Amino acid sequence: MNQGKKANGWLTNMINSVEGDKVIWMILFLLMLISIVTIFSSTPLLARESDSSRISILKGQLIFTGFGLLLILICYWIKNINIFKFVSKFGYLISIGMLAILTMRIQTPLFSAAKINDAWRVIKVAGMQIHVYEVVKVAMIMYLSWALYAFKTKEYMLTDRIADKFGRLAWLKKPGWKDTVYIYIPILSVIVLIFFEGTSSALFVMMIMLITLYIGGFNMKRIVLIGAFLILFLGSIVSLYYISGKKIVLSNRLTTAIGRITDGSENKERMLTIQNAGRNSIEFQEAIDKLRQPISAQLAIKEGGILGKGPGHSTQRYVVPVIFGDYMYSFIIEEYGLVGGIIILILYVSLLARGSLIARSCDNHFAKTAVAGLVILISGQAFMHMAVNVHLFPQTGQTLPLISHGTSSFLSFCIAFGIILSISKMTHRKMQRKAAEAAPIIEPRHDDIQDRLDALDALESSEILEDNYEA
Repeated sequence: MNQGKKANGWLTNMINSVEGDKVIWMILFLLMLISIVTIFSSTPLLARESDSSRISILKGQLIFTGFGLLLILICYWIKNINIFKFVSKFGYLISIGMLAILTMRIQTPLFSAAKINDAWRVIKVAGMQIHVYEVVKVAMIMYLSWALYAFKTKEYMLTDRIADKFGRLAWLKKPGWKDTVYIYIPILSVIVLIFFEGTSSALFVMMIMLITLYIGGFNMKRIVLIGAFLILFLGSIVSLYYISGKKIVLSNRLTTAIGRITDGSENKERMLTIQNAGRNSIEFQEAIDKLRQPISAQLAIKEGGILGKGPGHSTQRYVVPVIFGDYMYSFIIEEYGLVGGIIILILYVSLLARGSLIARSCDNHFAKTAVAGLVILISGQAFMHMAVNVHLFPQTGQTLPLISHGTSSFLSFCIAFGIILSISKMTHRKMQRKAAEAAPIIEPRHDDIQDRLDALDALESSEILEDNYEA
């Protein structure tokens, strides 16, 4: 009995010693545990294609989970918000640099642009693939958080220094030009470069960045102006595509996106490929795989029912080549049923709710914008992934955060979680410090209370004496 109490006391002390928002910690660990279990069960086709085994894939996931936890702890241990501010300044430079490598197809001995799913989306570094768009999402949210903070505090060091040094460039100090340099150009350039290789990714990143601007207190009219300009830009490219008789295609993924949104022309092209290509050809197999992915994902959801088939009993994992990535939610429902799907949904909804509470508690504008932006990124991508899987939204290729298989995506979201936990820890400490420093409205004084008690005793004694004297 005593041993049980000691064990419970040790566990309680360990939990209490963990700083940061404990609900976020719990959500993080649950998502990671779900990822390990589902990836082991959902990757038979990946094991076959990579000439390995599911055990080796599981070991790799465990290694990346451990590395992800290390990144989370590194961010979590940061005690000064100014460190995040300083690093966030370079978010745009990191994003535009990686996107430039993809756009120009740069090939060097150290790093090189590479294709994945018929699009230039990854950079290979020492044999490791870095999915550029996943890094850009987090980097740009942090950059915009810093830029909006600089707007509030009037900190524009680079433009101010240039304007002071070169008199002809004094116009850089004007608010309109600062908006252009720090907000308009970064957002527009990132969206345009993403659009050429990932139409749906460009739209998603645009939506997240505009929401981040709104949360950060940027002028609503200017946000609408940015959105209108981007929509006009995308619309002009689509119009040019149709006016030219579908001959001028400025984006490599434009026809794919249009086919998914409108008449399903992408699937029609695949059907023609299946009819004309030989059964043993690579084109035939690729067309078959891509055509049956969304259909098989819907079939997995239908077969899952309420309670699912049980762990390891999925059949569609042998049919959908990327069920461990783009269709992970449908796989979870097939094995764990509607109950499992609702649990996943609750985790991301809880993250969104808890993140909003943390953001409201932040007294620092940068911290508030960063937490809100990162939480919306994670939960928003999760909701979009689920919507695609249940056929409520056209296919976008967005993974399920911290659950789907993918190294760069997993590690990017780990960094996002680490920043959220670190800021929640700082916010909690500030609230405790302020509570400790705050003086009570009515501060009782021991001397005054004692004097009043003595006076009351004296009064009661005099009344007793008077009563005895009268008697």
